[in-house]
Amino acid sequence: MSEFDAGFAELDALGLRRRRRVVDSPCAPELVVDGRPVLAFCSNDYLGLANDPALVAAAQEGARLYGVGSGASPLINGHMTPHAALERRLAEFTGMERALLFSTGYMANLGIVPALAGREDAIFCDRLNHASLIDAARLSRAELNIYPHLDLAALERELASSKARRKLVITESVFSMDGDLAPLSDLLVLAERHGAWLLVDDAHGFGLLGPQGRGAAAHFGLASLRLIYMGTLGKAAGAAGAFVAATQNAIEWILQKARTYIFSTGEPALIAHTLLKSIDLIEQGNERRRHLAGLNALLHSSIKFKRWQLLPSETAIHPLLIGENAETMDVASRLFARGIWVPGIRPPTVPAGTARLRITLSAAHTEAHVARLAETLMELE
Repeated sequence: MSEFDAGFAELDALGLRRRRRVVDSPCAPELVVDGRPVLAFCSNDYLGLANDPALVAAAQEGARLYGVGSGASPLINGHMTPHAALERRLAEFTGMERALLFSTGYMANLGIVPALAGREDAIFCDRLNHASLIDAARLSRAELNIYPHLDLAALERELASSKARRKLVITESVFSMDGDLAPLSDLLVLAERHGAWLLVDDAHGFGLLGPQGRGAAAHFGLASLRLIYMGTLGKAAGAAGAFVAATQNAIEWILQKARTYIFSTGEPALIAHTLLKSIDLIEQGNERRRHLAGLNALLHSSIKFKRWQLLPSETAIHPLLIGENAETMDVASRLFARGIWVPGIRPPTVPAGTARLRITLSAAHTEAHVARLAETLMELE
């Protein structure tokens, strides 16, 4: 008997064991999964760019020009012409002084937070923040204060009572499992009032929110020397990687101190070359965003449940709250049997008793796709 068997049995009993499926087609609403065609509502490719011909062509050109690998850390020889150009483009696009690239959003947060806060400092973290922010806060060894979700009064009390050398408030802009928006303007006011930094993880807002998809900071009209903005490039941007943008000095400090930047091989230059085209498409993507907004509204107007609850959302993330793990995974399984793939989300990703289907829509979906999903869900309730 393996030493892991008891743990596997416990995961199975609680309905918490995870499994992978094998996708044998490009990222799109209609996929081939485990050898069968399915209609998917599980991707974060919100603008439908992951398989866009223009990005595929840019990637091919990037591979011809720069090869496949970067060879080393950006601080050795892994910082190439496309990386430098993309950092300048991202800074300009988000309205910040400077930007710095990372290989993933998780790696970005794990680098940024410990670079900004340490043993004598305090971090203030929304309870529903992504695991990368929570892990980063723990890694920093700063005092960790977790405030109730979007509870600004509780946050202000904690900030006011803190005697820490440096204070850092960390939040998602769009919460990845609930689809709700953080009140970033109010958070920035609190941060400035109490001499704190505000780190905004805009993984699910970059490319969608703000004028021309410039992100949550632009959506709320934020401008502050105390704002640190992180965006990912593997969701609405359709490729891979992440970036942090802030003042010149803040980015220089993160470059000097972020271990996940210093000690990681640089992202392939072909990806940076591709992302330059992606930012152009995001900037020109108002029609994609309008179409996606229409699909979001259609989903909510089409579904009427007796027991389940489709949580309100202004974003492309639509949580369907079911409650218990077993029922949630059973519904996901029955959907898949009917050719529709929606992932079941369970603890610890969400609080106990709030298991859900996480429906995500893309500008690549059609109204017919959404209608099929709504009809099937109502049949299964």
